[in-house]
Amino acid sequence: MEDTMTVELISVGTELLLGNIVNTNAAYLSRECAALGLSMYNQCVVGDNNARLAQAYTEALGRSDIIILGGGLGPTEDDLTKETVCEVLGVGLTEDAKAREDMEKWLTNLGHVPTANNYKQALVPSSTGENGEIVCKSTVLYNDNGTAPGIIIEKDGHCTILLPGPPDELKPMFEKSVKPYLASLSDDAIYSVMIRECGTGESNLETKLIDLIDAQSNPTIATYAKTGCCDIRITARGVDEDDAKNKVKPVVKEIKNRLKDAIYSTDENENIEDALVKLLKKYDLKISTAESCTGGLVAAKLVNVSGASQVFTHGFITYSNKAKRKVLSVNRDTLKKYSAVSKEVAKEMAKGCIITADSDVAIAVTGYAGPEDTKDEPKGLVYISCAVGDKVIAEKFKFNGTRAKIRENAAVKALNMARLAILAAYSK
Repeated sequence: MEDTMTVELISVGTELLLGNIVNTNAAYLSRECAALGLSMYNQCVVGDNNARLAQAYTEALGRSDIIILGGGLGPTEDDLTKETVCEVLGVGLTEDAKAREDMEKWLTNLGHVPTANNYKQALVPSSTGENGEIVCKSTVLYNDNGTAPGIIIEKDGHCTILLPGPPDELKPMFEKSVKPYLASLSDDAIYSVMIRECGTGESNLETKLIDLIDAQSNPTIATYAKTGCCDIRITARGVDEDDAKNKVKPVVKEIKNRLKDAIYSTDENENIEDALVKLLKKYDLKISTAESCTGGLVAAKLVNVSGASQVFTHGFITYSNKAKRKVLSVNRDTLKKYSAVSKEVAKEMAKGCIITADSDVAIAVTGYAGPEDTKDEPKGLVYISCAVGDKVIAEKFKFNGTRAKIRENAAVKALNMARLAILAAYSK
């Protein structure tokens, strides 16, 4: 295959077309392929239909070096991916003894008796034809997390990769078997760094980096907008890993110089809450939260981090004015004069939270998440306050979108505000 390879993604499943399941696999596989230096120009979703899947796969073979198909490897009659691919390639199916044994063991451990449908999952493409001639190279990817094995088929200069649909099966299989395989297809080494930032905003981020993006060739720079944050992936191709790393380093350094404290991590598996918990541990600080419109979402993100018990003490949900007064000692006159959705109340919530919880840091959120505007409070108006010791800051935000998106944005901004406040207080 050529050094620069194209990859195409086909997601299989009627449930994806109907919107019953969100296609998170496609986003994951796209990111991973980009990190490997593969070019992806096409991807599609096809229902559980033999003719339409065959057409989509045939078209993909005509324009891409690598085709990854996710889903449709299950035991039911509408799981057609493996059968359709083999039909198009002119390859037969044969039973794999280990795949059968693994499937039987998996189902037995769950207390199930394998049925005839289950055994079709042990069928894999045959590398030899009817007369014993080699027709393709078929590699079985045994599944540690389910009953359907994955498969890599190499035929006529193309590579076809079949992966199970459930994300908790697809992702581990890709990491363990597919990623190393894809990396081995190129003589060049690929090295990638993910910079994660929060608070700059997508349009401002592009403005700050536009000259680097316009001038990119090797390494390449790609930005991805997240809720409240953005990711920047820098990927370089080199003769070996050291060469690729050396190409990436100056670009990473320049981006860090431009974005400064907005960058919270270069670990793509680390979210803003992970970075905050790490920072709290570093400075031996305790944190508490006081939430109104986010309803405990900030606290939930914190406790989702392993080891959060070392730094998180209390989470108060003070949705009503009475709760704000009783739990956080927010002044009745402040509520009456400025309303519950105000900078003044947010600051008093943070002060009351840090005192009540006896913590070093407190986050407070109050706002109106909708679904409709009111006379006095437009949808998406949120005030966030952070107290670090005796210093209390507060900011006004206006978020757009659904009620859930507004709450998610507010929670992310609150966590980032606490991170920046701690840096300002302790890192200088």
